[in-house]
Amino acid sequence: MPRRSSEHGFSLIEVLVALTVFSVAALALVNLGGENIRSARAIEARVIAGIVADNRTAEALIGWPPLGETTGQDRAGGRSWRWVRRVSRTADQEIVRVDVLVSPAPIGRTLAEVTAFRGRQ
Repeated sequence: MPRRSSEHGFSLIEVLVALTVFSVAALALVNLGGENIRSARAIEARVIAGIVADNRTAEALIGWPPLGETTGQDRAGGRSWRWVRRVSRTADQEIVRVDVLVSPAPIGRTLAEVTAFRGRQ
């Protein structure tokens, strides 16, 4: 008994279309994985920069910080971080404002910024 054409299996065109659809889906998943890794790295950098900023702010608030700008570098999370601390007067002579900005060293955009106020006791 001869076979009908529908019983012969897939044609070459059908296989190529299926492979194309699979390839597009696989590339989309690979791209999504790459985006997830980039996002995780960016979040990690912001969290570590925030920790450095919090530490430098706390250090300034322990005593009465001197007015002006102080800069330095810290090492945290296996990376170097550049910080700038600005202490300025407020309208009340008994209160100073402390701003700390942290960026990747040596030069980079600010990833964390903390502002605090310190009053005399």
